[in-house]
Amino acid sequence: MTTSNPTRPTRPPAHLALGRRGESLATQYLIKHGLIPLARNWRCPTGELDLVAYDPRVPTLVVCEVKTRTSNAYGTPAEAVTDTKATRIRRTARHWQHTRALPHLPTRFDIIAILWPPGRTPRIQHYKAAF
Repeated sequence: MTTSNPTRPTRPPAHLALGRRGESLATQYLIKHGLIPLARNWRCPTGELDLVAYDPRVPTLVVCEVKTRTSNAYGTPAEAVTDTKATRIRRTARHWQHTRALPHLPTRFDIIAILWPPGRTPRIQHYKAAF
């Protein structure tokens, strides 16, 4: 039986670390483009929302699914957002809106796809109203 060393912090698996870096980059990207971040990694029993932001230019709530990959070997990052996942995100977004008394706000569902090969500059693609 192995035990962990309590004095040595454990690292998250590489794919989770990549995902967190991608979400941080996506947040910076949205701010740069005039959106106001409201929530990140919000969870409830119906699912998780990667990023929720507000676009004051078109008074719209923007729910972003962020997908970060190191390559397109298994498809593009955006292709990972299936119809089933999109349905779950919509349901979770409704729950988020109701818990904040914001069900009246128009809502847009975007995908931020990040291709980030090791040691290279990431490439961001923002698909507005993707689903």
